[in-house]
Amino acid sequence: MTALPVLYSFRRCPYAMRARLALVYAGLACELREVQLRNKPQALLQASPKGTVPVLVLADGRVLEQSLGIMLHALHTHDPGGWLTPGLGTLEQMLALIERNDHFFKQALDRCKYPERHTAEAVHQAQADAIAWLAALDGRLADTGYLFGHNTSLADMALLPFVRQFARIDQAWWCAQPWPQLQAWLQRWLDSALFATIMQRHPVWLAGGAGGVTLAAQQDAPAGAHSAAPAPRRP
Repeated sequence: MTALPVLYSFRRCPYAMRARLALVYAGLACELREVQLRNKPQALLQASPKGTVPVLVLADGRVLEQSLGIMLHALHTHDPGGWLTPGLGTLEQMLALIERNDHFFKQALDRCKYPERHTAEAVHQAQADAIAWLAALDGRLADTGYLFGHNTSLADMALLPFVRQFARIDQAWWCAQPWPQLQAWLQRWLDSALFATIMQRHPVWLAGGAGGVTLAAQQDAPAGAHSAAPAPRRP
């Protein structure tokens, strides 16, 4: 019996979330090892000395250490809903938006979430940067409800965990912002079966196998059926 790939993950990490989203959507079963970042297991450090999650160790021994790389690996293996082929735009344009999210917006997000770690000036600039970024996403969603056309794409799923994290900083403030398209987009994903699947709680993995679980596609839905949030409502 072929050994399953091993995914080292942390439930609340946005990078790990998007890796799990792609793996479950693509139906690529793996052994999920939930780790404590303050007490990283030696097996994780041996596979990836940088010690961050997610890390996917493939059955052939190859190690994928970046969340986007894990997403692309999963989607190149199986992409039933066409996440890599958006109705509008190209894969290169999606990757450019994701890169901007992972650098520009992620820095602003961290400074807004942990203002005590930064100067008041840096936090003020981060708030302005985050608002501009989120307003731009709201504008992108206005016509179709998705970031690249009328269907789910790699970009939607790669950005989702970071928008969620920002929204959770101050949910009352988030709900009061003039971003109806973005707020609806996020809520559709939070209410989706796919998101519920990847956010299940699992015990911390311990060397020797205690706590290990199998992460796989939902068993009560045909392949791809859970891959998208409900379609946006039209007036």
